[in-house]
Amino acid sequence: MQIEMITKQDLETFRQQLLSDLKPYLSSKEAAPDQWLKSADVRKLLKISPGTLQKLRITGALAPVKIAGSFYYKHSDVQQLLTNGHL
Repeated sequence: MQIEMITKQDLETFRQQLLSDLKPYLSSKEAAPDQWLKSADVRKLLKISPGTLQKLRITGALAPVKIAGSFYYKHSDVQQLLTNGHL
């Protein structure tokens, strides 16, 4: 069995090559998938009551998705509501 010595220079060369190979993937600006929030999380974030959240659903200010009896809201929609100040 042959033993090969690895020097600091070898490791530095490997690091530089690895970084250059990964750079296109790290600099990619693809949009992250939208996060979904449950009603309780939205109420905490907006500091509102269940009735107010229901009113936002009814008026169309927030458009939830209902899955197995639970409402889920897009994080971006909640952020937009906060930004626009339509509470």
